[in-house]
Amino acid sequence: MDQKIIVTVDVVLLTLVGERLEVLLSRREREPFAEQWALPGGYVHAVEDADSLAAARRVLREKASLTSPYLEQLYTFSGATRDPRGWSASIAYYALVSADTLRPASPAPFELWPVDELPRLCFDHARIVDCALERLRSKSAYSSLPCYLLPPAFTLTELQQTYEHVLGQKLDKSAFRRKLADFDFLEVVKDAQRTGSHRPAQLYRIREEKNLMLFDRTI
Repeated sequence: MDQKIIVTVDVVLLTLVGERLEVLLSRREREPFAEQWALPGGYVHAVEDADSLAAARRVLREKASLTSPYLEQLYTFSGATRDPRGWSASIAYYALVSADTLRPASPAPFELWPVDELPRLCFDHARIVDCALERLRSKSAYSSLPCYLLPPAFTLTELQQTYEHVLGQKLDKSAFRRKLADFDFLEVVKDAQRTGSHRPAQLYRIREEKNLMLFDRTI
């Protein structure tokens, strides 16, 4: 008799806390790997879920009470040894949210962990996180993707710092702002400024019609 294949979705939900990328994890409530850390995930519901994207959105909504402004399919991880219950396939996604979305605390029972200080993860979730980080960093070099780690309105300095934290390198301010003008995916938020210890800074947002923008050269 053919063995039934286990089909799940797992979501790498990333946010930027200060200068560090962090990922949302929780302890599993049941076997296999009870009490071990894992990504938010679950079975695909054949009747309820129109496709794997719908399943990923449902998992975030039901398990973490979250809706991510950016959710992208990452890769399908499969095989006979990744899950002790049998041959399985996990359709992995990665999601980006502003840290403000997760304040004042991560949605129970989840916790945020810095991506460079992760606990031991069950299944092959460490590999999935690594794959998501590689995708985020490589795609951020030629797209507006890091904007999804920011609140809806942000300053140009905050945007540059976000790119720097994701890419792991400093960017020249003048060159960065020239490229932003060339790429033309931002718009001014009228009558809105960030105030603080320095002079007020103009707030910007992604143009609604632009969504995710791919650049013709690296940032």
